[in-house]
Amino acid sequence: MKTTLEDISPVKKKLLIEIDSKEVDKRLNHAYGEIRKSAKIPGFRPGKVPRKILETYFGNQVIDDVTRELISDSFPKAVDEAKTFPLGQPILEKETLKQGQDFNYSAIMEVRPEFEVKDHLGLDVEKEILSVSEEDVQKRLEEIREANGKMVPIEEERQIRDGDFVIVDYEGFEDGQPIEDVKSSNLLVKVGKNDLHPKFDEALIGLKKEDETEVDIDFEKDFYHAKLAGKSVNFKIKTADIKELVLPELNDEFASNLGADLKDLDSLKNELKTAITSQEEKRIDSEIKQRLLEKISEGIDFELPEVLIEAEINFSFKRLNDNLERSGSSLEKAGITEAGLRKEFRPASEKRVREMLILDCIAKQDKIDIDDDDLEKGYGKLAESMGQDIETVKKYYEARGQLDSLKEELLKEKTLNYLVEHANVTEMEKDALTQGEGLEQEEK
Repeated sequence: MKTTLEDISPVKKKLLIEIDSKEVDKRLNHAYGEIRKSAKIPGFRPGKVPRKILETYFGNQVIDDVTRELISDSFPKAVDEAKTFPLGQPILEKETLKQGQDFNYSAIMEVRPEFEVKDHLGLDVEKEILSVSEEDVQKRLEEIREANGKMVPIEEERQIRDGDFVIVDYEGFEDGQPIEDVKSSNLLVKVGKNDLHPKFDEALIGLKKEDETEVDIDFEKDFYHAKLAGKSVNFKIKTADIKELVLPELNDEFASNLGADLKDLDSLKNELKTAITSQEEKRIDSEIKQRLLEKISEGIDFELPEVLIEAEINFSFKRLNDNLERSGSSLEKAGITEAGLRKEFRPASEKRVREMLILDCIAKQDKIDIDDDDLEKGYGKLAESMGQDIETVKKYYEARGQLDSLKEELLKEKTLNYLVEHANVTEMEKDALTQGEGLEQEEK
């Protein structure tokens, strides 16, 4: 077997493979020999059918089978010989297999770009100082309080005001014609939250129950709802009911009703502070790693394999689609097109692929890998977060063939931790850090 690797681009290669005629003949002879044993053709005894007759009856099938067999057996070896590794499914181009002739085929494939990461250690980076205030705890308490509130109709006859919950019916029109799927009945709107558009909420203020109104709204071209994006829409609105959220009192009884381990309001506050602190630690850790990655990325330029970008887009698309289905919705109901969504996902997907390749390169250059101890610690963290024992988590990943994916995630995290450990970290208050980042964005 002969192999030749040709460059199409830094991330696309063409692998040419030539298989000797002797190997071709050997495979064809074996295939026809196997068919001869069981072939039943009128006028010939089993096992005695001449080759020419077999070729007439089974020639196309044999050529297809042997071609697949030769490619399947030779391609992994050819990849090893060429010292390359294809990403995704290669595009094959092949000749017709013939007795007594060499068999040639080629594979066009995408590969990882080759580049070097320099000056990635000892970088200056800012880290936010962890701070959880009483105000943060109180804000979370109010969120829990709202989640446990009761929606009740307003008894008095009054106008709608900011913060009210209003049941509305509406329909959208363009040039006097109704827009498909831009219509809803008994929709609950929190006035001032601006879920659809600020002008929609503003149009409700001052109305009373069972009032009707109209409002014209010009939507931006990049508006999230595809059937409204870039359009001038006239909404006809009717208010069906006005409600308010009655909140429970913040006291010991309220706290104890939330969980058996909560004795009073103070214990709830303590638990919330612990939870917020943990969340803030993770956020701050994630942000400093992201800042380091962005600093490292600035001086590196390389082409991205399209197959990796598409894989990221597919992952994001499937996740959103699954979430919509679980909530009883769909892309069509949400007025979102697949093409538009995939286009929207591309920039973030390209960024993730770029960062992944940079981290992989650093891990390889600096000889960072995942050993058994790292894997065991990874299982431990997952077991804690999932509320399972370690053995159950191990079986879960092994049964689903996701062990390699887990190792990739652990390697990514280990490499990021390595970069932070070797960085010059300056701790700053959140306000100062945010102000500094704003100035950097203005300079760019």
